[in-house]
Amino acid sequence: MEAGPPMLTALRTGTPVWLVRRHADVRQVLTDPRLNRAHLYAPDAPALTPYPNLLDDPQSLLNLDGPDHQRLRRTVQRAFTPRAIARWRPWVASVVEDLLNQLTDAHQPGADEQPLDLVATFTRPLPVAVISRLMGLDGLDLKRLAYWSDHALATSAYTPRQVQDAMQDFGAFGAALVAQRRAEPGDDLVSSLVQAADQEAEVTEHQIVMLTIGLVVGGHETTMTTLGNALVYLLTEGRDDWQRLAGDEAQASVAAEQLLRSIPLGDAEVLPGLLRRATQDVEIGGVLIPAGSVVAADTVSANQDPAVYPENWRAGLFEPPGTPHLTFGAGPHHCLGSWLARMELELALHRLARRLPQLRLTVPPDGIDWRRGLLTRSPQSLPVTW
Repeated sequence: MEAGPPMLTALRTGTPVWLVRRHADVRQVLTDPRLNRAHLYAPDAPALTPYPNLLDDPQSLLNLDGPDHQRLRRTVQRAFTPRAIARWRPWVASVVEDLLNQLTDAHQPGADEQPLDLVATFTRPLPVAVISRLMGLDGLDLKRLAYWSDHALATSAYTPRQVQDAMQDFGAFGAALVAQRRAEPGDDLVSSLVQAADQEAEVTEHQIVMLTIGLVVGGHETTMTTLGNALVYLLTEGRDDWQRLAGDEAQASVAAEQLLRSIPLGDAEVLPGLLRRATQDVEIGGVLIPAGSVVAADTVSANQDPAVYPENWRAGLFEPPGTPHLTFGAGPHHCLGSWLARMELELALHRLARRLPQLRLTVPPDGIDWRRGLLTRSPQSLPVTW
C-alpha cells in the first residue's frame, strides 16, 4: 500500500483505527506523548483484538507510560546498552561457531543424505542460547520454552483458554524464578532486575514476574523470526548476495540493518501496526485525530516510504540506510533488545555464509512451511543441504 496521510479503517474487532503509514507520521505516533499505550487499556477503551495473549497485561512494561514505564524500564535497560552488548560479542560469536560445528557434523553428504532443518538446528537455538546465558537459564527445556512462546504471541493458533492455561504455567515459572534469584542472587539479568526492582518501592511483584517472562520470550522469539525470514530471502531471490555476506562482518552488519528494515517481522493481517491511543486531539500528517481514537503505526510501510528510502532495497542491500528505520519502534517504547538482535543477526548471517557458501533450500519457496496464527510470521522449518 502506497504511503499517504492517515486513513480510517478498522481492527478485526470492528474498532475504528487510524492507520498511519508515512515515515515521519509513524515516528510522530511513536514519540508523541499524546499518543500512548496505557490508554489502550483504560476503562473506556474499545476492543483491540479477539485474541488476548501475553502482551495484553495493562501492568506490563509494554503497556505503561510516563514515570511508571521509566521506573520499570530502569530495572533492566543497563543490560541492553550498546556498550553492554558489545562485551557479549566474542561469546555470541563462539555460540554461532559451536552451532555451525554441530550443523556440519550432522550433515552426511551422499546419495541418501537427508536435509537438515535450519530452524531446529540454528535459527532457534542461537537466540535461545544467548538469552538463556544472559538470564541464567541454562538447561531450560526448549520444548517448554517453544510452547510458552507460541502461546504468548498467539492470535488464532490456539483457543483463549489454551493461551490462558499456558500463560498461567509460564507465570508460575517466572514467579518461581524470581523467588529463587531473590534468595540466591547470581551474576545474571534476572538477579540484577530483581535487586533493582526491590529497591523501587512502587514496582510490584507481578510486574517483576511479567518483565522476567517477557524477556524470556522477547529475547529469542523476534531474533529467531528475523533470522529465519532473512534466510528465506537470501536462499531464494537474494541468492546473489549470499557470497558477499561472507566477505566481512562490516558488510554483514549493513546487510542485517537493511534486512531488518525491509523484511516484515509481524503478520499485517492480524495487526496493522503498533497501536497507540490519543489522549487528546492531535494532528498527524495534516489530519486531526480526535481524542480517544486508536492509532496504528505501520512501521512496515514507514520503512518502505519512497520519500525516505530507495524503492528497490534489494539493489542496495550493502548500502547503509540514510535514515534510521523503525523496525524496533521509536521513543519511550523503543525495543530494549535491539542492539542484541542486531549483533546476533549479523554474526549469524556472516558466519553461516562463510562456512556454508553452497547452502541451499531443498524445497521451492512455495513449499516452505510457515508458522501461522501468531503475531510474528516466520518459517516453521527450513530444510537445507549444501
